[in-house]
Amino acid sequence: MKLSILQNKIHEIRGQKVILDFDLSSLYEVENRALKQSVRRNIFRFPEDFMFQLSKNEWSEVITNCDNLPENLKFSPQTPFAFTEQGVAMLSSVLKSEKALLVNIAIMRTFVEIRKMVSFQSEVSQQMLAFKNEIEERLGEHDVQLLEVYSIMEQYLDKKTKKVTIKGFKK
Repeated sequence: MKLSILQNKIHEIRGQKVILDFDLSSLYEVENRALKQSVRRNIFRFPEDFMFQLSKNEWSEVITNCDNLPENLKFSPQTPFAFTEQGVAMLSSVLKSEKALLVNIAIMRTFVEIRKMVSFQSEVSQQMLAFKNEIEERLGEHDVQLLEVYSIMEQYLDKKTKKVTIKGFKK
């Protein structure tokens, strides 16, 4: 399974990276109704930090921000479940097919890659700040033009970093 396909299915809702039930059912090749039914039968396995149901306002925001949602889901009376990384891992104990196991492994690897990317972006930002501080210390107040050049360079790097950010994923 391609990393980019999974990354596009990860959203940030309530400050958590989640995958919505209809995307998981598609990946697992099961009906969404069956996935939800399995979860409800085992609801004790899915505490709030593993899975939660979107409010109508949250669902409206997702519909507004995501242009690749299936049309039939946009008008569904039920809001979707959102599964965190731990909730996706727990699904493997509820959906016991080989396909579910393989998809879970791919999803877990995707979450790891996302953490690596966020960590890398953070390291680059820290290095840029240290570089800026070093330049300011060396220059003192005499060379304002060089600081302006650095500022322009920093803005350029910020734009580049935003392009690297995963669709549907906020830092």
